[in-house]
Amino acid sequence: MKRPFIASISGKGGSGKTTFTALLLKTLLEANYGDKTLVVDADPATNLPEALGLTLYRTIGDIVEEFRRRVDDPRVAVGYRKDVYLEGLVYEAIVETEDYDFIAMGRGEGEGCYCYVNAVLTRVLSMLHKNYDVILMDMEAGLEHISRRTDRHVNTMIVVVDPSMMGLKTAERIKEVVREVKIEVEEIYVVGNRYPKSVEEKLFNWARSVGYEVAGFIPEDPLIQEYSVLGKPLTQMPSDSTAFKAVKAIARKIKLID
Repeated sequence: MKRPFIASISGKGGSGKTTFTALLLKTLLEANYGDKTLVVDADPATNLPEALGLTLYRTIGDIVEEFRRRVDDPRVAVGYRKDVYLEGLVYEAIVETEDYDFIAMGRGEGEGCYCYVNAVLTRVLSMLHKNYDVILMDMEAGLEHISRRTDRHVNTMIVVVDPSMMGLKTAERIKEVVREVKIEVEEIYVVGNRYPKSVEEKLFNWARSVGYEVAGFIPEDPLIQEYSVLGKPLTQMPSDSTAFKAVKAIARKIKLID
């Protein structure tokens, strides 16, 4: 496995980014790589904890709000370096499980908070990336995280597309913005989610035309919907489920696991 492996998982809303991230984590847990893994929910919607069965008490957005209140209090602010103080607070937002660590971006309150939380997330990753062998980042839908360079430390970018023209257009624009803002990634892949066999070749042809490498396809799997409806962690899906077997093959293709 390439070390460190820092991957962002992007795509349009509803493409299956969060499901894919959860199942990638399952591949790491089965390969005993979890103890050096950080999972980042960089989507302000914060859906990944439910997919992993985690109880989340604080996000970076919550930390930012607490930080702002405290630094406005003269009894606290005097004698403190704000950057050091914020760094200490951020570490409190990390959820340490027995198998992996987790942190969520969340969303702050008030005008301009979202951009500020994103900036804090980027700073957090610059502090934390040396502590882990693998960082998996479930990004927000769309393109904004790229233009804000939240992905600047990423060496592997994976774009999940569903079988729709909107999914392909979003993936094309992601690649354009990566080039425009000069984010340097070593590998950039596309993953087809819920693609019928009959149209897989079309994704290969499209990928060749725009410069993506196809990492693989995830078939429709009723277990994913069942686990989601019942609130069961996707990491507990059977290892012989069709979706997980596909994700495991993708994990090997992108050199996440051996």
